[in-house]
Amino acid sequence: MISPVTIRTARAFVAWAHRRLGPPPGAKFAIAVQTTDGTLVGVVLVGRPVARAFDDGRTAEVTRLATDGTPNACSALLGAAWRGARAMGYCRLITYTRADEPGTSLCAAGYRRVADRAPRAG
Repeated sequence: MISPVTIRTARAFVAWAHRRLGPPPGAKFAIAVQTTDGTLVGVVLVGRPVARAFDDGRTAEVTRLATDGTPNACSALLGAAWRGARAMGYCRLITYTRADEPGTSLCAAGYRRVADRAPRAG
């Protein structure tokens, strides 16, 4: 079940559950996915694009997505993130994934690959 969540709570969940990265410094909004009994199983944080070239006021970026592994939670969050961003007037929602990850949840949520980039150092 998709539900609202505070950015503070979403950042705490990311700190607990994300495999590689800590929480982003800020966000425009956050969305959660919960089980029917109210257990938080995933969050997505959406903010301004990290790349200055994309920070045009009409583009938002999924800056962090974390789940506890619940099936379909990632694609549910990604779909909700796009619906929320579009409702707020954004024309584009971008995100990045590692080259060694298949991006299955992104495809399931209707996202499409527009470019492949070389990894940054570090």
